[in-house]
Amino acid sequence: MAKIENLIDTLALERIEVNLFRGVAPGDQGPRIFGGLVIAQALLAAYRTVETRICHSLHCYFIRPGDPAVPILYEVDRSRDGKSFTTRRVTAIQHGAQIFNLAASFQTDIEGLEHQDPMPAVPGPDNIRNDDEDAEWRRAIEMRWIEPHIIRQPRPSPPAQNVWMRALAPLPNEVAMQQAVLAYASDMSLLSTAMRPHGVNWRTPGFQSASLDHAIWFHRRSNFNDWHLYAQKSPSASGSRGFNLGQIYNIDGRLVASTAQEGLMRLREADGA
Repeated sequence: MAKIENLIDTLALERIEVNLFRGVAPGDQGPRIFGGLVIAQALLAAYRTVETRICHSLHCYFIRPGDPAVPILYEVDRSRDGKSFTTRRVTAIQHGAQIFNLAASFQTDIEGLEHQDPMPAVPGPDNIRNDDEDAEWRRAIEMRWIEPHIIRQPRPSPPAQNVWMRALAPLPNEVAMQQAVLAYASDMSLLSTAMRPHGVNWRTPGFQSASLDHAIWFHRRSNFNDWHLYAQKSPSASGSRGFNLGQIYNIDGRLVASTAQEGLMRLREADGA
């Protein structure tokens, strides 16, 4: 049985200056760094410069592919510390160049008016067989697809999907780590929503895909040790880009986060022309 990846270790950061941190990526996950890893580490770097406030939103851009063979430096800019909100900007650097940047806003933990979209009526995770075709998804996050999830021979299907997700290794009930793991998981499967109508995926010969930007709004606290439903849809694809929206619900039906992402979807000839 394969050893379960521990996200606490994977996302760990070393502080090398007041506003400068160093992270690493597992070297066995492919030729480039998984985008969710960089989002999560950048968020944790920002949290290391914030004392008591909680992140309510983040917006980021992927600039260059990350190199898993070298560490990632995260430089935090303490943009603003206001009465109720704190703003941080984080730049991820490799080989002397930016590979990623993130802006995050933190707020004092307060209560106020509330409403939410209801959780979609779908089968629960215990009623879905864990039948991943792709071992990559079994590393740190367990995923159970409600709609058919076909890796080897995809076929056209509606631009929407629902996926149950949870962390495989135990996580502490600490808001920064819980949000970081949710951010990590939020980059899994989202871009593939826009691929579904076209019957392609990252294994299709001549198909090129990559996350371009990513946004998360944290609405409520959550515990990613428990199952979460990731409800996704793709309203549009154009200009070799796919646009995707997601809503993340906890097992009790509470909407805990919303996401948006645009990604590259470029279909070339099989010979690379």
